[in-house]
Parts: sequence; structure tokens; C-alpha cells
Amino acid sequence: MKTWKRLLFFSLIAFTLLFAAACGKNTDDENGDKTGKKETEVTNLILATTTSTRDSGLLEELLVPMFEEKHPYNVQIIAVGTGQALAMGEKGEADVLLTHAPDAEKELVDNGDVINYKRVMYNDFIIVGPKADPAGIKGKPVEEAFKTIHENKAAFASRGDDSGTHKKELGIWKSLDITPNENTNYIETGQGMGNTLQVAAEKQAYVLTDRATYLAQKKNYEDMEILVEGDEALLNIYHVMQVNPEKGDKINSEGAKAFVEFMIDDEVQDAIEEFGKDKYGQSLFFKYKEE
Repeated sequence: MKTWKRLLFFSLIAFTLLFAAACGKNTDDENGDKTGKKETEVTNLILATTTSTRDSGLLEELLVPMFEEKHPYNVQIIAVGTGQALAMGEKGEADVLLTHAPDAEKELVDNGDVINYKRVMYNDFIIVGPKADPAGIKGKPVEEAFKTIHENKAAFASRGDDSGTHKKELGIWKSLDITPNENTNYIETGQGMGNTLQVAAEKQAYVLTDRATYLAQKKNYEDMEILVEGDEALLNIYHVMQVNPEKGDKINSEGAKAFVEFMIDDEVQDAIEEFGKDKYGQSLFFKYKEE
């Protein structure tokens, strides 16, 4: 009899403990549902872009922190020339692209290498050179300025890296039927905009640059100034686009889509246009959202 009572006692204890554990689990599940505190996995998002968006501070100081605050992605910026960025998209080596060479971009759109192609912002190209202006190009139309530089064999620093800026420069030379490297003072740096501006300053050379990078680094080049600007041919338009997920099974399609939608959001567009005003007295980029 004592043995039977002892078994019953321990069975009741075991049942009580199991019931309490089950209730505790249900309570935790219910609390989790009510609070919504389910952890979201943060994944990497590869953004291939131009050196101008990096050198101006637009990405690291403004856009990436804003995006990461709202979305579960860790943005990995690969800043190269636009040609290289587009090549990464074509090969499926990036998730999303932010570039500024519309003609080259259109080829990827037409080939289906990229999707969700959106115009997001613009600024302009300018010709910067020594304040002394040895070739006398200040205030001239851009094509006349290029022709004058070549005829005077003045020093000219070119990125030479198949970037959007380099493509724009080559397009101007081509429109004039001029082979730029026939000028013995034509310098190809093969580097980004910031480094090419540095070379131009050291060599007292003229250089085609985007306005944003120049303004962001102007304090480093006291002997340089803007000599040619405002020409319609110097408009510099940026687009954002997703790499087609069919390019590879590792492409973060959801993250890329989220970034494109983020870039065309009204709040973000306004922030882009405000960026730089407090420091430089003018916008480095202007919003250019498609209707």
C-alpha cells in the first residue's frame, strides 16, 4: 500500500511540473506575438556605385545610415567607376547599382541584366583648373574649352577608368573629332574622382569633375577653381537599378528592391537635395524622381 501511495505522489509531482512548463511556453509564445519582438535576420546587400557618391559623402554620411535604420540589410559599398559597376551588375556580382552613365546603363536594361531602373538625382559636371587659367578657357562653352585646352597643349587630367565622368569626357573629345592623348600633357590617372582632382592640383592641370566631389574636397585645392559650368551638355544624371535575380542565386533581390524603393521615396529625395547645403552653401545633388 505504501509503495502504491508513493508512486501516486511522484506521478502527481511530475504531472504538475510538465503542466507548468507547458503553460510557461504558451505564455512566452503569446508574449512574443503580442510584442512582436521576433528577431529579423540582417543580410548583406552589395551596392556597386561610383566614386563620386562615396567621395561626396552622400552614401556613408546620409543614405546608408537612413536605409539601414529602416531595413534589415548591411550595405556593402563597392565604389568604382561606372563602367566597372555596370560590369559587376552584368556578371551578377552585385545586388543593386547606383551609376551615372545613361547610355551604358540602357544597354544593361535592354539586355535584361538589370530591372526596376529608376532615375533618382542629378548634378552637373564642371571643368576645374588652375586659377591662373593658362589656356584661357574661363567662361567658354564646354566644347570650345576642350578645343582650346588641346590646341594649347595644356595639362589635362583624365580619370581614364571607364567611369561615368570618363565616358562624358571622351564623348566631348569625340564630338570635336579630337584624339586627346595626342596632347603630350594629357594625363590618365586610372583612379577615382578624388584622386584625379589631387593629381590635377599637383600638375596644375584642367580636369572634368562632378560638382559634388569638387565641392566636398574644394578646401584641399586652394589654387584650383571652377572655370567652365552651366552648359546643358554637362548635366549629370544618376539612376538606381536592381540586378536581375536571374543573374545568380546569391543575389539579394529583396534587399535590392527595398533599396530602389528607398531611393525614390519622397522623404529620401528631399534629404538628397538638402545634403551639403549647411556645409557648402548649395546642394551637391538635386532630386530627380520620375513621375
